[in-house]
Amino acid sequence: MEPIQESLKKWMRNNESFQNRMNQARKQVLEAPEVKRLIEEKEGLTRTIAEKNLIKLHEYQNQSLACEKCPSREKCINILPGYVPRAEVDGEEIKIAYDKCPRQIKKEKEEKQRSLVKSLYMPKELHEASVERLDFSGSEERNEAIMKTVAYIDKLGEELPQKGLYFHGLFGVGKTYFLGVIANELSNHNVETMVIYMPELVREMKASIKDDSLTSKVDAFKKVPVLMLDDIGAESQSAWFRDEILGSILQHRMMEGLPVFFTSNYSLKELEQVMGYTNKGEVGALKATRIIERIRQLSETVEVSGPNRRNQ
Repeated sequence: MEPIQESLKKWMRNNESFQNRMNQARKQVLEAPEVKRLIEEKEGLTRTIAEKNLIKLHEYQNQSLACEKCPSREKCINILPGYVPRAEVDGEEIKIAYDKCPRQIKKEKEEKQRSLVKSLYMPKELHEASVERLDFSGSEERNEAIMKTVAYIDKLGEELPQKGLYFHGLFGVGKTYFLGVIANELSNHNVETMVIYMPELVREMKASIKDDSLTSKVDAFKKVPVLMLDDIGAESQSAWFRDEILGSILQHRMMEGLPVFFTSNYSLKELEQVMGYTNKGEVGALKATRIIERIRQLSETVEVSGPNRRNQ
């Protein structure tokens, strides 16, 4: 057995080493620029109180206080990613609270804005569309579409303009992109937008009959602040969808002054002919004319021309 005196000497040596490490850690915390600045600026925080709360100050000092130690929000080094520590003095106790950092606030704002643009079977790049990315070097007709888009955005204020835009032109000229630009600008004004790809909408409505969700979905399309119908005329034509679903939605929005945007490969005159014939060979010229009149009341016609951008 080791003599007691040798054990005592060993404990004292180890204890002295431990004390040295503690003193070094204590000095490191108290001499840290963040802690020294905190002691100078925080009312009621004395050095004595600071020495009693070394663990809390170590937690505070070791983190990024203003995103300066974090390369990005995704690589945040803090205990709570996206949150910065804030030291508060309560008597002789230091408490650490956490606030959202600017990057977290920006991230949440962007997520909220993205959530305002709801889409039904729309491409992901829709969320990245912006005025800055519009190509002003195209044909004169395309520049007109750009100017109409920018003019609508410029009108955004406390109230939405009641009329939307009807973009029509050949396949692949960028009509849907204009919808994305406007939808994202609307989200910056905290305006909710629903973007719908028409061929899929028909299938969605038919499927909704089976689970009794048809009425609630149609009601949502009627009441959303801004509705965008992409590729109208490409859907399978049926009298039921044209008259009971589409006609009902457009009528409600026309009466309530709620804007609708459209894209189509057809001019309004051509669309009227397309809608006049159903997939069962039925002729409904008068009802097709009613749909077109509602579209005219709800939107301003804009032709988009130019090369097929999907082949570039």
